[in-house]
Amino acid sequence: MSLDAVSLVPITEWAPLVPELMVSDLPRSVEVYTHLFGFTLQYTRPGFAYLSLGRVQWMLEQAGPDKAWQTALLEPPYGRGINFQIVAPDLDALHARLQGAGYPLFRPLHTATYAEGETLHTVRQLLVQDPDGYLLRFTD
Repeated sequence: MSLDAVSLVPITEWAPLVPELMVSDLPRSVEVYTHLFGFTLQYTRPGFAYLSLGRVQWMLEQAGPDKAWQTALLEPPYGRGINFQIVAPDLDALHARLQGAGYPLFRPLHTATYAEGETLHTVRQLLVQDPDGYLLRFTD
C-alpha cells in the first residue's frame, strides 16, 4: 500500500480528541486498521495517516529516532497501561473479519456490565492489540 500524500475523504468536523499513535511499520498498521478493524483512511502524508471509524478519528505516525513527539524509547508492546474504547459501527462484522483473518483476540467477544453510580450499562466487547501492541477495546 502506498502512503503518498493523498486526501481520500473530506473531514467535515474534527473530533475534540484524536489519539496519535507512533507505529513501527506505518503501511502494515494502515492495512490492519483499514482492512481488519474497519477504519477509513481519510488522508496521508509521508510517515503519517489520518483514519476514522464512525465518529472516531485516529492518527498513526511512523516512529523514528528524530520524532519530536516521542518522549522515550518505544519498546513492544507499545501503549502499555492504556486501552482505547472504540464504539464499532458493526461489532459482529468486525469480529467476523478478525476471525476470518485468524487475527489474535486479546479478549474474545463477550458481554460485560459496568456500573455508573446506580445505573448498570451492558455492552458487548472484544479486545485486540494492533500490530505494535496498542490495546483496542471495540464495543457496541
